[in-house]
Amino acid sequence: MVTMSSWNSYQLNLKDDMISSSSLKHLRIPFSLFLMPIFFFALALTPNHNESRILWVFIALHLFLYPSSNGYNSYFDKDEESIGGLKHPPKVTKDLFWLSQVLFLLAIGIGASINFSVALMILIYGLVSMAYSHPAIRIKKYPWLSWFIAGFFQGYFTFAIAYAGLSNLSWEVLYKPHVFIPGLLTSLMLWGNYPLTQVYQHGEDARRGDRTLSLVLGIKGTFLFSALTFMVTGAGFAWFFLDRNQLDILWIYLAAMTPIMLYFLTWFSFIRLNPTKYANYNWAMGMNYFSALALNAFFIYYFLENTQIVQALGY
Repeated sequence: MVTMSSWNSYQLNLKDDMISSSSLKHLRIPFSLFLMPIFFFALALTPNHNESRILWVFIALHLFLYPSSNGYNSYFDKDEESIGGLKHPPKVTKDLFWLSQVLFLLAIGIGASINFSVALMILIYGLVSMAYSHPAIRIKKYPWLSWFIAGFFQGYFTFAIAYAGLSNLSWEVLYKPHVFIPGLLTSLMLWGNYPLTQVYQHGEDARRGDRTLSLVLGIKGTFLFSALTFMVTGAGFAWFFLDRNQLDILWIYLAAMTPIMLYFLTWFSFIRLNPTKYANYNWAMGMNYFSALALNAFFIYYFLENTQIVQALGY
């Protein structure tokens, strides 16, 4: 006979075994939009297009690997204030840890279905991501190291994963100039933007003992550092397109960058007036959304243009 107490106990256990809405929110799947330009850049430069691989590489990165990383880091950070993609993050629950691991294994599995090297590269990315927030290592508490690693692995290394996966190539692409150079450019993009994503988290980072780069540089210093890095990035992309005799593409790139830079300069002008007031979540996410929409549109256009050129050449 089922009593009321046993039924309540059953409901409680069932609830504990299910994936909580909190965990689904902490995966921050829409946040993958901000890293999507790297995939489209790799796709634009990949000579071997295969519809199946395009789909599976996209799913592995944006629906499994990135959300896994987001969830895992949220589990150990236990943020109470705004984080990227969540203005009011809910409390984490224990199922978030296991959910992040399942997604990680699924990403590795997709990589293995392409080849061993892609699976290995996804594994390395995931382990580094775990080390970023795990209390035993917590790369996040080292300002320059965390800045370099985050930009390197979310940029260049992810570009190489996408390129290898899209073309069914081995890990040796990491050392090829045609992968290393554009991959480095994607890291430069992230090295410029990364400190801006930390500028509104100084209070919580300081209380937790995480000395992020933005915290070290200060609010105004963060903007000056990002402005310098953006200039280097722009010069790098200009050289890249001119070296490929793609002056028309360079003009489109500059047009795509214009609204991003206007937003950044507007935000910076407010920061100079009142750093504490305007170094907030809404402005930071606005910068991310402007960048993501403009760059995704540009790299999709670049992919379509490159595809037409390849077809015209008969390849």
